[in-house]
Amino acid sequence: MLKRFLLRLTCIVAILFIPSLSQGQERCGVAKDFMFQALERIRTRSESEAADGLQLLKHANELCRGLGDAWYYRSLFERKLKQVAKAEYSLSNAKKYGSEAMDEGTDPFNLAAAAVPIQSAQAVSSSSPRQKWALVVGIGRFADKRVPRLNYTSKDASDFAELLKDPQVGRFPPQNVHLLLDGEATTHKIKSELNWLARSAQPDDLVVIFLSTHGSPRELDSRDVNYIVTSDTQIQPQDELFATALGMVELTQVVRSRILARRTAILLDTCHSGAATSGGTTGTGESSVASDTLDSIRQGVGRVIITSSKVGESSYENDEAQNGYFTFYLIKALRDSKGLDPLQKIYNYVRDQVSENVEVKYKVKQDPVLSRSDGDAQIVIGAPPAGG
Repeated sequence: MLKRFLLRLTCIVAILFIPSLSQGQERCGVAKDFMFQALERIRTRSESEAADGLQLLKHANELCRGLGDAWYYRSLFERKLKQVAKAEYSLSNAKKYGSEAMDEGTDPFNLAAAAVPIQSAQAVSSSSPRQKWALVVGIGRFADKRVPRLNYTSKDASDFAELLKDPQVGRFPPQNVHLLLDGEATTHKIKSELNWLARSAQPDDLVVIFLSTHGSPRELDSRDVNYIVTSDTQIQPQDELFATALGMVELTQVVRSRILARRTAILLDTCHSGAATSGGTTGTGESSVASDTLDSIRQGVGRVIITSSKVGESSYENDEAQNGYFTFYLIKALRDSKGLDPLQKIYNYVRDQVSENVEVKYKVKQDPVLSRSDGDAQIVIGAPPAGG
């Protein structure tokens, strides 16, 4: 009870510090942030997590009644808590206002690749994948001129996509590798491509998601919520940041509840040196993906997530190689092994090389982090698809 009271008090305090609204005005960006915080609460799918998250969703709808996604998730949380009548009312509002999450069938309480006996999980992930799919995103140029440019993120993505399509290394069918660069990598387009992965990949397939851009932590209400700065993100005012950036939880929910593939690798390079932090005035900050977010993504079977740095660290670019250090050594490790080393071995090499070289060059720490599902066999990115 005390925990629930403190959570509600935190929400009330946060709302009090939001600038007063004129009649009829809504703060849908901030409401969306509350919604993301509610989704980040769901890790073990317990009723206590649902009860905490429901308070946040209620505040989301207080701020923005027309946020259909919040109403939809609210109906799921209420149903989880056996509040059937309230769930029906919330669902009717989701239908009234429209909800992408409802249309896509996203459910934070559902694991698309639920746990199976260890022997079965190992058999799936050690056999040849039926098919292979990849989404590769690199953004270095932003519509909002307040966001500093990045020198090599687009090249990182292009180089990585070419490696995946290389028949001697990645062995991905070229048509199955979708590449988004700079202006085309809008929030809407990235979400559309994540939906393409969710529709396309089957349980016996391999999925790779590579993302390189600025990262933005949300630290006023919860350190668990991160944002991905897309090409059309507006970073000020704060309401616009929350409304236009891609919530890391949106990626999390697709991986958790909609991608069926029992081999899914997520490679995130979302915090760069000077990552839109000048004077702390842009509303973004230097912070990699929160550990709780990593834990959320890795739920289920066959999930491996590698981030380019720890929380509180930056990710640096290598002018000599014209790549980020993380991507440069990732590509080198995959190419040297012809794509056939397991990701754990690839990670060990990348971690050691990035940490050593960044410290020598910049006298700072950059330590890549790996998180993976428990009890799984290794993922091999260059494994030939069963179809040849």
